Amino acid sequence: MGLELFLDLLSQPSRAVYIFAKKNGIPFELHNVELLKGQHLSKEFFPVNSLQRVPTLKDGDFVLSESVAILIYLSFKYQTADHWYPADLQARVRIHEYLGWHADRIRGTFGVSLWTQVLAPLVGTQVPEEKVKRNRTDVDKALQHLEDKFLGHKAFLTSQQVTLADLMALEELMQVVAVGYNLFEGRPRLAAWRERVESFLGTDLCQEAHGPIFNIVEQAANKTLPEPSPEFYPNMLLRISRIP
Repeated sequence: MGLELFLDLLSQPSRAVYIFAKKNGIPFELHNVELLKGQHLSKEFFPVNSLQRVPTLKDGDFVLSESVAILIYLSFKYQTADHWYPADLQARVRIHEYLGWHADRIRGTFGVSLWTQVLAPLVGTQVPEEKVKRNRTDVDKALQHLEDKFLGHKAFLTSQQVTLADLMALEELMQVVAVGYNLFEGRPRLAAWRERVESFLGTDLCQEAHGPIFNIVEQAANKTLPEPSPEFYPNMLLRISRIP
């Protein structure tokens, strides 16, 4: 059995893994694990990943979760171009510096908009307006740090070439754009960075990967999103209640 990837392209980390594998010509079998249907909580998926999360990689008997670990594994196993995850120590730890900050300040903040605007209404609840405003403020603060601390006047976040950091960042930012907040407006440096990353990745690949998330608002309006499974419903309510 060859490389298998268990993904849902509504998930930012799943998209990062998908784009990386496709861009680098890595052959894999795709297993679409639909989060809204609760397929990650199913008894069929549990033997694959007892953490019940995507993305998940399966390479023979070797199973790996967490997107950063998966991206690093793929970069080593398939000997992808050095710019993604450089051999140079200082260049490499710059990527980890960003990814550490990303996990703390980006990951849990930029996904909230999807919950407030699409997923909470889907299960018949609303997020208080003060929480929505607080999240928007947190997003704006994080964007300023992203521009000033990491991007600066470089072409990309940690160097003059695309790295894993840029891919992870782009997917989180696109999650917010997809639900109607053009966070690149009024931020010309960040907008130019996005254009450079997407140009490098290729328009067709970006459209393919971003299609599901960019369609989600229309699907919600048309009431064509799948009904959350009974198993996933409590998890969704818990996640919503934890929005700061």
